[in-house]
Amino acid sequence: MTDRGVLPSVGRTGSRCDNAAAESFNAILKKELVNREVHSTRDHAIRDVTARTESRCNHRRLHSAIDHQTPNQVDTEWRQQHKAAARNQPSTTA
Repeated sequence: MTDRGVLPSVGRTGSRCDNAAAESFNAILKKELVNREVHSTRDHAIRDVTARTESRCNHRRLHSAIDHQTPNQVDTEWRQQHKAAARNQPSTTA
């Protein structure tokens, strides 16, 4: 795995840093979508999984962990900040 840039999990069962929710989501997604269909290309599989995920995620729910904003609001704000930062960077070309 490490030769391909994949790092193994460092968590342990019962650890407060455990990402059980993400692992559960991925397992369900794989069981319900990935393993039930044959995709003609990798890009088709990615589009299918993305569409399924986007249709099921709640884009309007406010999250206390992100200052009572929606995930979309936080993502949009982050992208705007990074675009502005990139525009303000001095050019490194001579």
